[in-house]
Amino acid sequence: MLIESLDTRIVELTLPRPISTSIHWMHSVGCVLVTARTDDGLVGQGYAFTLNADRIGAFDETIRGLSHLVIGQDPRNVGKVFADIWAALNPTGHKGITIGALSAIDVALWDIVGKAAEMPLSKLFGGVRDRVDTYASSGLWLSDSIDDLMAEAGRFVDAGFVGMKMRVGSDALETDVERVRAVRDAIGPETDLYVDANQGLTPKQAIKLGRRLEEFNLVWIEEPVAYNDLIGHAEIRAALDTPVASGETEYTRFGMQAILDARAVDVLMPDLQRVGGFSEFRRAAALASTHNVAVSSHFFTEYSLSLAGSLANCISVEHIDWFAPLFNEALEFDGGQLVVADRPGTGFTFDQSIR
Repeated sequence: MLIESLDTRIVELTLPRPISTSIHWMHSVGCVLVTARTDDGLVGQGYAFTLNADRIGAFDETIRGLSHLVIGQDPRNVGKVFADIWAALNPTGHKGITIGALSAIDVALWDIVGKAAEMPLSKLFGGVRDRVDTYASSGLWLSDSIDDLMAEAGRFVDAGFVGMKMRVGSDALETDVERVRAVRDAIGPETDLYVDANQGLTPKQAIKLGRRLEEFNLVWIEEPVAYNDLIGHAEIRAALDTPVASGETEYTRFGMQAILDARAVDVLMPDLQRVGGFSEFRRAAALASTHNVAVSSHFFTEYSLSLAGSLANCISVEHIDWFAPLFNEALEFDGGQLVVADRPGTGFTFDQSIR
């Protein structure tokens, strides 16, 4: 069995409304869909994305530029392909677009491996669960009014979510406190509430805000300061009772190792695209386990189920619905948890009609 082609296609998905965090403004996501085909008819798929489709062409070109390291290879030798691409990326670096391209290829090859074995990847990787905790993350934006926050929080509860994440990082601390209080009042004390500052605060601001928010019994405060301010993260973690989560903006197991060595987080949040696909995510989770640190995936909800179903220290999967239109299959939601797909490979296939 050999890879005979590696094809890409760019699509742009418009969000229901323009939204913002403390550092982002978003109206769409651009995606490069990657499809690898074998000479015996198996198909593996993966994707990379950018906010607002910014520089999506660069991702597409980079993926296509790596195709010569994929075509002609046995997809079951995914470790060899990963190593060959990793070595080829050395001159341009192991962060940014290069790793995003590697990640999409890695996912596509693992998808084939699972299909060839006629097994879901969660089982092939060594299954530990068939359901995983999740939280709604497709709403409660910094650009929303308090009335809109309360209404959307209520809709999430009505939809069966037992947890949700809202964004903080307003110009004034009291504004954030007021907004979090409104959402907590709307959902009650039993529903889990997470907050994400999206790197928008300084360490002193984050500590001051975090102390004010502790009365709301938050699950965690996410990316309180710049992703690469590991000392700041560690200072915040030491100062607060609320757990600190971060890691989505860092790259590869080496970036994850630096975060763990700095004791910067209670929960490590690798992003499948930035960390380096399934191969590197699993390495990062193993590193986290040696520090007794839990992991929770960032974005890539559909694909992250393969990891959550097989990693003992994965405590949750972020539920983001932006990419649902890409797939023929829908996520299965049960009792506030996501069901790990039992279909071969990732369990998800691209809708070829999507444009």
